[in-house]
Amino acid sequence: MDDETFLLLLLSDSNLPTGSFVASSGFESYIKHGFGGDQNNRTTMFMRDSYSAYARSALAFVSDTHRIVQHVRRDPEQGSEQKSDLDKHLQKIKEVDELYDAMTLNDVTKRASKSQGVALLTLYSKGLTPPLTTTGIKNLKETEIEVNSYMASLVAQYKSLVRAESAPGHLPICWGILTGALGLTLGKYNLTSQYLHIFLHARSLLSASVRLNEIGPYNAQQTLLHISRSVIEAEVVRCKDLRTGIPSSTGTDPDQPDGVDDKSRGPANTWPLGEILAARHDLQHSRIFNS
Repeated sequence: MDDETFLLLLLSDSNLPTGSFVASSGFESYIKHGFGGDQNNRTTMFMRDSYSAYARSALAFVSDTHRIVQHVRRDPEQGSEQKSDLDKHLQKIKEVDELYDAMTLNDVTKRASKSQGVALLTLYSKGLTPPLTTTGIKNLKETEIEVNSYMASLVAQYKSLVRAESAPGHLPICWGILTGALGLTLGKYNLTSQYLHIFLHARSLLSASVRLNEIGPYNAQQTLLHISRSVIEAEVVRCKDLRTGIPSSTGTDPDQPDGVDDKSRGPANTWPLGEILAARHDLQHSRIFNS
């Protein structure tokens, strides 16, 4: 099994401590406000709108952050130069993060996104870096050790910025950092950081539906296999080339123009109702989730 396939299996593990179980992505508020018709259709209706809106707003940020981190892994032999440029890369990630924060319109969604984002950074630093003991670990090349060390430093310093409230630390940005640091490529749409990110959003939403007693656990798996799959693929294909419009940290990325046509290549909020319902989450008399 190649490294990328194994990473995809690892990151899709539901036991990973990412904090997604505390968020319903606005679904709890959607139900409480009486939207979606009967119980049999509510999950499917919300699911389709949520996938579409989240992919259009988040994938550009996942992609651009991933490209920034991926660039510093590209030529490990230039390690000393990379280290001297660490602050520049962190600043560029912070710019992307702040743009996502500005485009996220309600505090409830911001709160959940930041909570899950810092959980991903913690996951990398505590669970995905090479352990101190080398027993049972394949012999790493010197360049691999240097890259792993640099990635660990980048993640640790960005986490410090988030903890100090100098950077927002939103989920799409931290996902781009995590997958870029691990060396997972953007690649083709069906085997990619982008696809997995939307898949995990879908799985989290269906998990919330089960906990809200909207559907059963078997129905959730049935929906994920037979309904969600085609929707996820369609949305990733539609949004995989979106960019934030922030120039690349290298200044040499031919796929990143200085300006982006907001109507065709930029991120956007496309579901106003979802934003309003998510913003009203804290007004519910009782609630299970924090978003």
